[in-house]
Amino acid sequence: MTTDGRPRCAACHADLPWVVDVSGAEFAAAVEGSAVPVLVDVWAPWCGPCRQVSPVVEQLGRENAGRLKVAKVNSDLAPEVAVRHRISGIPTLLLYSGGREVSRVVGAQPAGQLRRWLTDALATT
Repeated sequence: MTTDGRPRCAACHADLPWVVDVSGAEFAAAVEGSAVPVLVDVWAPWCGPCRQVSPVVEQLGRENAGRLKVAKVNSDLAPEVAVRHRISGIPTLLLYSGGREVSRVVGAQPAGQLRRWLTDALATT
């Protein structure tokens, strides 16, 4: 781990992907209090499009290891997060930086489109 909590390999010290499951009670500390930008994936286990997007989100986390944290929020277990963010459809991806939401995308999107959205959104943070 680095001093700001980012995971690193103990042997080679390379940044590792940072993917965490976040409950409603943990949201403020894990997302709003993060020193690095956070890609929040609001999903549900019964949602087919959510299951399609999940591997893409995790891949984006691997591609941005050390620069991005991925927080997975199950909307069935954390409905307060969905209500607070006025989420009416899932999957919804939120990008947080500096403790605030800076961008979002709703619905399943192709991998290339999600990658472009994230790259563009990170460039403005």
